[in-house]
Amino acid sequence: MSKEVEFKNRDRFIEIGLVIASIRKMKGLSQEQLAARAGISRSHLSAIEAPNIVRSFSLEVLYNIADALNVNPGDLINTKVLFRSAV
Repeated sequence: MSKEVEFKNRDRFIEIGLVIASIRKMKGLSQEQLAARAGISRSHLSAIEAPNIVRSFSLEVLYNIADALNVNPGDLINTKVLFRSAV
């Protein structure tokens, strides 16, 4: 059911996944905890976070993850704003 990610978007999905993993770790959450809060499976979250796997995901999943991390969904995409406000 996974859709192929267009080459031009590949790096974007990788970056978002790395941001999600970073925030999750900063908040002291395991993948299992974040996945449960976001209403997705741990394996789906693992695939989103893994830099060697490019898994597309819906806006609904992005919103659910953002809510579970207590961050603005746009901040997961615009990482310059997120990490500038964290320091």
